[in-house]
Amino acid sequence: MDRQQIIDRLLDHYERPRHHGPLAGADVTMPGGIPDCGDSVTIYLKVDPATEHIAGLSFEGLGCTISQAAASLLAEELQGAPLSAIETMGDEAVLDLLGREVARARPRCATLALNTMKAAVIVYRRTRRP
Repeated sequence: MDRQQIIDRLLDHYERPRHHGPLAGADVTMPGGIPDCGDSVTIYLKVDPATEHIAGLSFEGLGCTISQAAASLLAEELQGAPLSAIETMGDEAVLDLLGREVARARPRCATLALNTMKAAVIVYRRTRRP
């Protein structure tokens, strides 16, 4: 994709976010944010306990195009994935998903949703231990 296509894709996810809104029956509701810039996301995570795969993942949030588009793209990308996909995903993978050329100037905004998802997985694992 060229730069304009990347920007158009991010704007599309910002203006028409996928998997947006509260998730009924979520196992974990995890707020996250960047206080000094005002971006925030709340991640809703539902897990199939038998397989440890994501049974539902959605978000709500406010903030810049990059932070909100990242949440939408990640929620879309990770539906049905194993929890380990969130745990092992790194910042570089998020920058690649968003479009490194556009997102590299705002790495904290780009990785806010992923870091909040990782925190949700930690809480899920803590609360589901036998």
